[in-house]
Amino acid sequence: ALLLTTEPEVRYVTGFLTRFWESPTRPWFVIVPETGRPVAVIPEIGAHLMGQTWVEDIRAWVSPDYADDGVSLLADALAEHVPGGGTIGVPSGAETWLRMPLHDWTALRDRLPDRRFGDDAGILRDCRMVKSAAEIAKIRWACGIADGAFARMNDLAGAGVPLADVFRAFQGALLEEGADWVPYVAGAAAPGGYGDVISPATETPLNEGDVLMLDTGAVWDGYFCDFDRNFSVGPPDTAVADAHARLIDATHAGFEAARPGATPAELYAAMDYVLTGGGGPVQGRLGHG
Repeated sequence: ALLLTTEPEVRYVTGFLTRFWESPTRPWFVIVPETGRPVAVIPEIGAHLMGQTWVEDIRAWVSPDYADDGVSLLADALAEHVPGGGTIGVPSGAETWLRMPLHDWTALRDRLPDRRFGDDAGILRDCRMVKSAAEIAKIRWACGIADGAFARMNDLAGAGVPLADVFRAFQGALLEEGADWVPYVAGAAAPGGYGDVISPATETPLNEGDVLMLDTGAVWDGYFCDFDRNFSVGPPDTAVADAHARLIDATHAGFEAARPGATPAELYAAMDYVLTGGGGPVQGRLGHG
């Protein structure tokens, strides 16, 4: 069986969508047996919502329980679905983590000494890397929400407007365009360009000649958009305009190189050639993925 403990993996398998994961107090578990439907072992507060998904076997306890916060219930459920000598796989590679107290993790393994705990052989990553047509449609819709918010930038930003106000207005625009929530907004503004792309906003007002960048990871139905846009506050100078045009040319080169069978290295090389003449490496990165 697979044992899942994190929000994106639980949501991917069950459809369980809630903001309650923001609370670090309660652990959540989903077991995916070798055959049959998933089994949810979750705090009682989530039982009603989980019951609206396709999961039928829902085992709940009153959490937090500082003596036994679901460990016994989880161990019993795993013992039912994984025979002695069997393997319990937990996603363990890049971009994974174990969302349960480490002493509970140790207690769980101690309760099942005749089962082997290991990684999931990349099963979840392989599944999630390939998007279905329905998933692509959801991602496209989420990106359209951000696109609509970016299209309103002339009404949200301008010379004299504090960057923090731009951030707040942009988040509001994303919600008005249809985002369910906005877990990530970052950006920056400075003359001719900016120093980083992860800073929180300051109260510094925008000035003519600034390059303003906003980046978002807004969510719709559990799926994210993730892209940024750059704006010139007033007419851009020649250096800014030329740099932006070069980046657009590099993006088109990347699109042209993105064909079945191409490697990420070939996409990078196509873009790097436009930017540096092949003399890279480009500082930072090119794209996502």
